[in-house]
Amino acid sequence: MSANETAILAEAMGEFFAPASSDMVHGLIARYRQARERIEEVAAFAGGESCKSVIGYFLSGNATEDRGRSSMHASAEQLFKAEGAVAALNSAYWSEALSLTDVYDAMPQARRDEWNTVIREQKAPEFDDEVVRATLQDLLNSRARFLAERVDGIFRALSGHHVTNSPAAFGKRMIIAHLVTSYGTTAHDRVGYINDLRCVIAKFMGRGEPQWNSSGSIVDFARRERRGEWVTLDGGALRLRAYKCGTAHLEVHPDMAWRLNCVLANLYPLAIPPEFREKPKRQAKNFVMMGRPLPFAVLDALGGLEPAYRVVKNDHPDANWRNETRRENINNAVQFSYRAPADKAVRAEAERVLTYLGGVKIENERGAAYYEFDYQPGEAIKEVMASGCLPDQKAHQYYPTPESLAQMAVELAQIGPHHECLEPSAGTGSLADLMPKTVTTCVEISPLHCKVLEAKGLNVVKADFLKWSSAYQFDRIVMNPPFASGRWQAHLEHAASMLAADGRLVAILPSGARNRDVLPGWTLEWSRVFDNEFAGASVSVVILSAQRRQPEKS
Repeated sequence: MSANETAILAEAMGEFFAPASSDMVHGLIARYRQARERIEEVAAFAGGESCKSVIGYFLSGNATEDRGRSSMHASAEQLFKAEGAVAALNSAYWSEALSLTDVYDAMPQARRDEWNTVIREQKAPEFDDEVVRATLQDLLNSRARFLAERVDGIFRALSGHHVTNSPAAFGKRMIIAHLVTSYGTTAHDRVGYINDLRCVIAKFMGRGEPQWNSSGSIVDFARRERRGEWVTLDGGALRLRAYKCGTAHLEVHPDMAWRLNCVLANLYPLAIPPEFREKPKRQAKNFVMMGRPLPFAVLDALGGLEPAYRVVKNDHPDANWRNETRRENINNAVQFSYRAPADKAVRAEAERVLTYLGGVKIENERGAAYYEFDYQPGEAIKEVMASGCLPDQKAHQYYPTPESLAQMAVELAQIGPHHECLEPSAGTGSLADLMPKTVTTCVEISPLHCKVLEAKGLNVVKADFLKWSSAYQFDRIVMNPPFASGRWQAHLEHAASMLAADGRLVAILPSGARNRDVLPGWTLEWSRVFDNEFAGASVSVVILSAQRRQPEKS
């Protein structure tokens, strides 16, 4: 391996994990020993001569209908054998011991499957103090090695029935099958390989890992609601396209693929071609890195949202003193469940996401808060959970138009009932919200913003506005274009090319544009300057009303 590859491997296998103290198992060992003593006492008592002749009557007389069939096939002696109870006890305590650290999450899926089988079949080793400490310490020390095993695991899990599935390394499309059980539910052992890949990528991004079962909901979302479409995960580091049958295509961003290949080359030095172990020199056309993703804890909090409700008086004719009140769902509103994280920073970040999506925080009569939207927010929230990101404000130049400015701009547009309207680079539709929905088209590049606009019932075109062209002219165009690097001028001119001859264009522009001949040959009217109207941006703006100048009559 080259020095560069060695450096990348060192980064991958380095101190990703916090040290863990073996003293954490002290209390667990004490509880285990106490429980084991009680099992042995019960077994000795049940096996004594005084109990053997009558305990069967207790089982027969007190068994439920469901349990009676199984208990009648087992004698009291079999039922109270210490060996079986101790085996179940060992498995239960090994499962608890693994949960004391992050080692279960750190394991590659294949190792998790092995441990799950041992615990499920109650074949776990004795829960002895020395054995437990040695095993846990070995597993904790192996977390860095698990990283490489995870990288390798996805290749071993690839479908053998697809002829395209012979990648030489990451950077090629991979196909994994059997992500769905015969009952139509998510096959978590198979989805776990995708989760392993996401965990390794998260380490490279300096990001906390998703929980071992976090990818199930993402695969289910892609398979059911975005079937056959590419779904961007983890800030653009990975793309997933899932199908109803349970097959999924995976593509890794080149900036991540070469790092993964360096790890893979450590396992198979002669198998990875050199070109796959070099940092890409060109920008990937099919991938857009969306910025630093949100923490997985925040995404988990969003995944725990539930419909909001209010408590109202029960006016049903059959109501009685036992149910004087009832719950009534609030339209387009969500609230955090009782399982929501207690961490204040996580909760604050999750609330920021909901506010960004247009949610308004409202206190209910119980003192708890819920977030109300003017559209059904489910799709937009799922989009955030999949991508792990909100659109980057600098890249997308997304600064929602304040309501006062939006109302003023729409009023200046003088929209009539039959006017065809356009909002370019619409964001979440602050302007379009005030325009007639049935005749308004929104053009927006962000997939997340498109989901919000669609949920509001608007006609949406997903496109970069500067690269989009319309087959017909619009009567009214109202816009708040990106300001950075003079981009507003290009957006303004492109919008003007789509305006009907007698149309009207209204644009919110930086104050420096005021009184400039920004559209030669047009009639321009400028508003006063508005200072510091936009949240998160200290910018002064003006509103331009423009119409094509009509030729003078001779």
